[in-house]
Amino acid sequence: MADTNTFKGLVDQWGRPIRKSELTEELAGPTVAGVRQYHSGHPAQGLTPPRLASILREAEMGDATRYLELAEEMEEKDLHYLGVLGTRKRQVAQLEINVIAASDDKHDQDNADLIRDWLGRDEIEDELFDILDSVGKGYSVTEIMWQLDSGQWMPERLEFRDPRWFRFDPDDGKTLRLIDEHGQLSPLAPYKFIRHVTRAKSGLPIRGGLARAAAWGYLFKNFTVRDWVIFVERYGHPLRLGRHGPNATDEEKKTLLRAVTNIASDAAAIIPQGMEMEFIEAKISGNMELFERFADWIDRQISKAVLGQTLTTEVKGGSFAAAKVHGEVKDDIERSDAKDLSATLNRDLVRPIVDLNRGVQKRYPKIRIGRPDEIDVEQFTKSLAVVVPMGLKVSAKDVRDKLNFKEPDGEDDVLHAPGAQQAAPQEPQPEKAEAMAMAAAADNPGTPDAIESFIEQLAAAGDLGAAFEPLAAPLEQALETASSFEEFQAALIPSLAGMNAEELAKLIARATFQARIAGAVEADLEDSRDGDH
Repeated sequence: MADTNTFKGLVDQWGRPIRKSELTEELAGPTVAGVRQYHSGHPAQGLTPPRLASILREAEMGDATRYLELAEEMEEKDLHYLGVLGTRKRQVAQLEINVIAASDDKHDQDNADLIRDWLGRDEIEDELFDILDSVGKGYSVTEIMWQLDSGQWMPERLEFRDPRWFRFDPDDGKTLRLIDEHGQLSPLAPYKFIRHVTRAKSGLPIRGGLARAAAWGYLFKNFTVRDWVIFVERYGHPLRLGRHGPNATDEEKKTLLRAVTNIASDAAAIIPQGMEMEFIEAKISGNMELFERFADWIDRQISKAVLGQTLTTEVKGGSFAAAKVHGEVKDDIERSDAKDLSATLNRDLVRPIVDLNRGVQKRYPKIRIGRPDEIDVEQFTKSLAVVVPMGLKVSAKDVRDKLNFKEPDGEDDVLHAPGAQQAAPQEPQPEKAEAMAMAAAADNPGTPDAIESFIEQLAAAGDLGAAFEPLAAPLEQALETASSFEEFQAALIPSLAGMNAEELAKLIARATFQARIAGAVEADLEDSRDGDH
């Protein structure tokens, strides 16, 4: 008997069948009495170098609980780390999302529209931000909560799950497993989870998160800030000195001590008559700027680790060239994060949506996250105006894609070059058509002239194409090897040196000779006709 709980013929990449009951069930939610609880430890309290080293070793050995809790506390307690990490995640989460169909075929276009419709949700930016939690911790897991509506399976929401509820398989250190209610590692259900890994370095995924590298800076910065606070507490207030008479009772002495102790916070006190209180200015023997400089230095190192540069997080003078270089580094990181996120969504989200609704496909639409390519439209069109008349074949679709123009349909008004748009020719009436044919026969008696015959001969023999081939070949090669418009533009001048115009020159010489002979013969004929008259 067939299993009605599975999709017929649909399996994941490991050959496991997709179960309908699991799609709508919450498989990785928190439990009250089990191991998946919201309650968290606080390993950052009293953190020392030996404790930090122990926490990092535990994560390498398979138990990353304390490391993940520390990474969470670092975001809560270090404002600079929170700021730069949030900047990196939000920068990618807010980028434009495009869906590219597998082809121009209507079936592939419909599959792409299915993804586009779902991506139109308002919550997608927040969900992408949660997926990018892997930037700090090294990995993130998001559960897909499906719903069946009007016969269509679509994700109702993407639910962020605490990374402490998952562990890497101890056999390979790379495969994520869910910690079940019994504390055992179980495989992730197919088409239920989005697993995103961010690698700041090569190696085990648990060692690829930025929190691991930033933890040492966080630790030493905490020591510095603590010493700074003690320094300010000790030297930021004057010494309060109370004086009492020789006959003061114990109660009067206690009263005076309470007064000098509390006056720093209360800013007021009363003492018995006859007692004195003196404020002695502290003589600061240390350099207070040392703490600030060291804390700023730690922040700059964290900025380099997270954003790849420091100029966007500091208000300091700098040259335009330096700002440009720093901006390019930041853009490189953004593009890398966007490509990694796109690949994850294509694997764990796009394919499940298409498979559950359309069945297994030979090719799938793809999500592309990133800024649109910026090109110099003026230079691009100028280059086309040069290379197209020289015989280079350029796809109109590629040009529209570069300029971000869509293909016009039958209802669109199409722009034309000035003077190029003409009225549609009207079909002549039969009587007029016959008269026009007779007139044309009278004006062009006999066979075509010599020049027309020469052109037809060249076209039939393929001489025209052969003459232009050595000119177009270097341009075609430059277009095929270039990965951007700027690279193609830079290759234009070297391509001119590789062009061979010898065949074209011979062809032009032959055509010139033919035209002169034809013109001379025609002139003789005209002279003889004039003599008859």
